[in-house]
Parts: sequence; structure tokens; C-alpha cells
Amino acid sequence: MRAMREAIIDELSRLERDENIRILYACESGSRAWGFPSRDSDYDVRFIYIRQPEWYLSIFDKRDVIERPISDQLDISGWDLRKTLNLYRKSNPPLLEWLQSPIQYAESLSAAEQLRAMSPLMFSPKSCMYHYLNMARGNYRMYLQGERVRIKKYFYVLRPVLACLWIERYGAMPPMAFDTLLEQLIPQDTELWRVIQELLVRKKSGEELDYEPQLKPINDYLEERLHELEMRAALQPAADAKLDDRLDAMFRETLREAWKQTNDEYE
Repeated sequence: MRAMREAIIDELSRLERDENIRILYACESGSRAWGFPSRDSDYDVRFIYIRQPEWYLSIFDKRDVIERPISDQLDISGWDLRKTLNLYRKSNPPLLEWLQSPIQYAESLSAAEQLRAMSPLMFSPKSCMYHYLNMARGNYRMYLQGERVRIKKYFYVLRPVLACLWIERYGAMPPMAFDTLLEQLIPQDTELWRVIQELLVRKKSGEELDYEPQLKPINDYLEERLHELEMRAALQPAADAKLDDRLDAMFRETLREAWKQTNDEYE
């Protein structure tokens, strides 16, 4: 892990030089950040960056995403800060997850911390619940139908279902850690808890989890919850904070900070 972390930080530094950008924040997303990686899990690195002021002073639309599939094990991609802020206004769940990732590779200036501070105001229970519900439905339909199923995909349905339940119960963005969701939302003296824990141990140990017979306690639980959440999602409130002026000001200040600091280093 240490060697991979150093390789990731080196790659981020190379991106800054090659793309002439400033990386404001970089973190791990996906199974490693959720807490259930297997031995061969990919490193899914996500970052937020800002370009030179001149890049934004253009009449043309430009690509505001950088993607680098470095290897079979390492995938790096990032969003421009302006794109990031527009998605943030819409309570984008992947972005809100990145900001609370337990595995961080870089953070400079104050942009990420400001976004964390405003997140409770921008959080929309309705849009986030629909995001997780659609993820759960899609994975359930694709991987967990029939007598034999892609057994590792249980985690990719369980986690978004539990995220929906967290939003409904607490009215807040769910934590990234799968263990926290389990402990708070699944009774520990049940067969469901036991079966999930056994599967979790298998995945973390690196055991190959491919097609196996359905795990009925989990399937029954997911079918029941998905049906309930279909009705409950529409009842969730939307975000009502209007912070456009504040986000505009943050963008301009970050632009000044990022390139003033860089220029000062070379004076």
C-alpha cells in the first residue's frame, strides 16, 4: 500500500506538470474507501483541479475532465473546479463521498475544506436517495437475479440500499464506511447480519468471489427494501440552500490563490 500511495502521489505531481493544473484535492473512491477491498481491488483515485485563469477566459467550451487509466490496477480521473462546483450545487453524491473519503492523497488551499463545511447546506436527501436507489436497482437487476449470482455484487447493492436507509433515518449524507452502515442499520442478532459478515470476511481475505448460489437472506432483504424505498424516495425533501454567490466567490478566490502561490514560488 505504501509503494502504491507513493506511485499515486508521483502520478498526481506528473499530471500537474503535464496538464499545467493545480490539484486541490485527491482521494480514493470505490471499494477501498468503502472498506471492503479484495486483494486485487483497483485503486480508484479521484481529484479536483483548477487551471490557469486564461483557460477560463474563452468563448469555447472545453473538456473539464482529466482521465488517466494508468494500469489494470490504477485508474485516475479528476474534475475541473468549475465543473465540481456546478455538480456540488446539485448535491452530487459521488462528489460528497469524495470529500469525506478516509484515504486522501493530496489537499491544497482551502477549497475542499470549504466544500465540506457547506455540504450539510447543499445536501439534498431526495436527489441523493434517488442516486443510491438507482445504483442499487441497476446492480440488483444485472447481477443478482437467478439461482446463481455474481456474489461479490451483493456489496454493490447492499451499500447503496443502506445509504438510502441512512438518509431516511438521519437526513444526512451517509458515511463511506460500509461497516458503519452495517452496525447502525442491520440488527446484529440476525441471520442477515451473520451471512453478510461471512461474505465480508471472504471478500477481504482475497477469496475469488464469482458465480455462486443466491444468498437467500440477503436477496430477501434487498427485495423488500428496494420495494419500500421506491415509495419513500419521493417523500424526501430537496435542498433549499441558495449559495451560488458564495460558490462564485470561492471559485474566484481559489483561482487567485492557486496561481499567485505558484508564481510566488518562482520569483
